[in-house]
Amino acid sequence: MSKQVLRALAMVAACAVAGQAFAADVVNLYSARKEALIKPLLDRYTEQTGVRVNLVTGKAGPLLERLKAEGRNSPADLFITVDAGRLYKAKVAGVLQAVKSKVLDAAIPAAYRDPAEEWFGLSLRARPIMVAKGRVDRTRLTTYEGLAEPRWKGRICMRSSSNIYNQSLVASMIAADGKQRTLAWLRGLVANFARPPRGGDRDQIKALAVGECDITLANTYYLARMLRSDDPRQREAASKVEVVWPNQAARGAHVNVSGAGVTRSAPHRAAAMRLLEYLVSDDAQQWYAETNNEYPVKPGVAVSAVVRSFGEFKADTLNLAQLGAHNADAVNLMDIAGWR
Repeated sequence: MSKQVLRALAMVAACAVAGQAFAADVVNLYSARKEALIKPLLDRYTEQTGVRVNLVTGKAGPLLERLKAEGRNSPADLFITVDAGRLYKAKVAGVLQAVKSKVLDAAIPAAYRDPAEEWFGLSLRARPIMVAKGRVDRTRLTTYEGLAEPRWKGRICMRSSSNIYNQSLVASMIAADGKQRTLAWLRGLVANFARPPRGGDRDQIKALAVGECDITLANTYYLARMLRSDDPRQREAASKVEVVWPNQAARGAHVNVSGAGVTRSAPHRAAAMRLLEYLVSDDAQQWYAETNNEYPVKPGVAVSAVVRSFGEFKADTLNLAQLGAHNADAVNLMDIAGWR
């Protein structure tokens, strides 16, 4: 057999081995997103690439503690969680690593990724004001700051200050208005509560529907999911609520992200990078929009029909790393103001 033929056979064998290595590749993913909200997309990725994704789901706090406890021996390659405040905590805890990717930089606006490139937004969520239809004059409530006006006394429902979404909103207020003005706003807001804070975002929407209060703050995807629910009671409650986009003449409405970062220990770093890049592809972003009722983080990808019905809005362009940087101050000010 000639040397040329041997070389050709060797090249074919090498390509075959490389193909098997890629097909056998895996990514170990720790996700604070519920399995139903992420696994179908991961299954689609596996079908397209042959890369197996081992998914571990759990609550954000315990998953982060697990990563910290496992340290350099952690099998995790990627960490997905919700809220930039939690992504910031993961970065500060030292469980993420910086990565360079032209794909990620091109797909994700700078405001929605860590300046040091340790975490990247994957989907966008907005937290506007929501009001009971017919009971609130929208022209008299156009800013977050306006929620502290005495005219709304006894008319606002809110979930607990322990909720990271509320903490991040307050952190954005600190970034915009400073700590003194934010504390004054918080005191006015708390004075307007109709009842002690309790429940989740859906509970606030239901409270508006039954007349327990007239105004709340909630992430838009909760309202969208209720409007698309199989439960007629949820659809009816949601139909009695409408979105008010605040601060449109100035900084814009508060937004946040779900996001991910490559772990510092990542045993399959290259495979983790490929999956992360897939999650900001048009295909994945469209799935997020239609299935999770969130806004695509990638510009130009269409939102779902129900989310589109909430109208277009101007979003705050604050870099979301600031939400984590101001989190401790936000929690402290909420406590001082009596928001429990």
